[in-house]
Amino acid sequence: MLTQERLKELFYYNPETGDFTRLVRTANNTKVGDIAGSLRTDGYLCITIDFQHYYSHRLAVLYMTGLFPENDIDHINGIKHDNKWLNLRKCNDSQNKQNQKKAQKNNNSTRLLGVYPHSSNNGTFVAQIKLNRKSKYLGIFKTKEEAHQKYLEAKRKLHEFNTL
Repeated sequence: MLTQERLKELFYYNPETGDFTRLVRTANNTKVGDIAGSLRTDGYLCITIDFQHYYSHRLAVLYMTGLFPENDIDHINGIKHDNKWLNLRKCNDSQNKQNQKKAQKNNNSTRLLGVYPHSSNNGTFVAQIKLNRKSKYLGIFKTKEEAHQKYLEAKRKLHEFNTL
């Protein structure tokens, strides 16, 4: 298991920029002073240490606190590669999902959070939100924009971790 001591031997973490800078050359393709990390297709930065891959945001928590996070780490502004210390907060899975800002890629029908076409195919839209892993029905609306507005209102009231 990676320790804070080992991490600090290899890298300097700048909490204001969120960057990890190499203090030691660990491979032929790295140099002391390089900014570490590779951007993954999912938007997160990843750093390889001793043949193990780690998310940079989790390394930031280890570097700053001495403890590897047991649960999730939320990027407050929703930018997955922004690892500034003030942009990170510990959370559980449910809280992390509360700060979701975009609809999932599989939501091709509306591309809006919490909005789905009504099953009757009459051109109306349903708004719903999840709370404590249960869907909460918010109503049927004539436009997807009206449904999305209702969803956002509910999100601001019900999701403590949301930053919309």
